[in-house]
Amino acid sequence: MHKVLEHTILGPNVHLYRFDAPDVAQYRQPGQFVIIRVNDEGERIPLTIADVNKDEGSITLIVQSVGKTTLQMAQLKIGDSIPDICGPLGEPTHIEKVGNVLCVGGGIGTAPLFPVTKAMKDIGNQVTSILGARTHDLLILEKEMKEVSHNLLVTTDDGSYGMKGLVTDAIQKLVDDGGQFDLCVCMGPPIMMKFVSLLTKKLNIPCLVSLNPIMVDGTGMCGGCRVTVGDETKFACVDGPEFDGHLVDFDEMMSRLTMYKGFEKDSLDHFIGQTGCKLDNAIKGDSK
Repeated sequence: MHKVLEHTILGPNVHLYRFDAPDVAQYRQPGQFVIIRVNDEGERIPLTIADVNKDEGSITLIVQSVGKTTLQMAQLKIGDSIPDICGPLGEPTHIEKVGNVLCVGGGIGTAPLFPVTKAMKDIGNQVTSILGARTHDLLILEKEMKEVSHNLLVTTDDGSYGMKGLVTDAIQKLVDDGGQFDLCVCMGPPIMMKFVSLLTKKLNIPCLVSLNPIMVDGTGMCGGCRVTVGDETKFACVDGPEFDGHLVDFDEMMSRLTMYKGFEKDSLDHFIGQTGCKLDNAIKGDSK
């Protein structure tokens, strides 16, 4: 069992959890993830590790409550426990000194980007980070990302904070202003990663993306997380989760992500019907 040590609301439907998981904390490297179950009958879901505290033996997960399992997580209180945290899984990010690194995070994707950005800076790279969100309220980890970056830009779709526009607009502006980058690391919604990959390919900047497709066992056996990278089929759980963004077939991946939408909606509707006000209170922040 893994105890909840902290549960903090970061924004609308965005929750930070710190779990007791000493073995995972000891061996985790930037870019890796865990698979959790909230209860013994629950589904398994993959979540990237946002941070660890080896001395405390804890890991930090940042989750957006959008489906049944993540809404169940929203009801967890400090002191509660979940049965399973399996990991660390996946290949860690290849951290090396390459020069000028551009780290781009969209929405909840800033959570897995944070440890990679920190590691890239710690090894001696010059790091410029771009954070994007639809609106100011949905921006997370700005302070933390500023601390691990040499330069930080923020974009919002509606212009409520930072630069009005998309992260691709900020990338283009940096290049137009004379910025040169040896690597781009991008994490966020698939559609955002697709267009960042297209732009960086045009600009001749290598691009690394972190993929989170449908995943069941996390060991490469089920094949649910298969993605096409170049002319090869890869499994995000064991070959990734990070791949060359210029080679990923994003359209295929996004199509596969919709395969179970009907089942997911039915499960969510049933769960909401059972929980009612209790769930609403948890989402709004009554999680202590």
